[in-house]
Amino acid sequence: MANIKSQIKRNKQNAVDRERNKAVKSEIRTRTKTAVAAVGAENEEMALRTAIKRIDKAAAKGIIHKNQAANKKSGLMRRVNALRTEA
Repeated sequence: MANIKSQIKRNKQNAVDRERNKAVKSEIRTRTKTAVAAVGAENEEMALRTAIKRIDKAAAKGIIHKNQAANKKSGLMRRVNALRTEA
């Protein structure tokens, strides 16, 4: 346990940040799964747009790296397009 006041505060901030980052990353995974599941449905476009928006937002806030965001969007679009051609 830290004795220094600034380190105690830093530890509290890290805990809050870690919980926020965990929630955002979980939401990205959920939105991605929803977008893939919505292929062929009427809300497909909205689900896909929401997933991409959340990925971009996480990259803008520094939760994920911009290259990781690009890879996630690319993979998502590849999966969606593959399912579109399959159906």
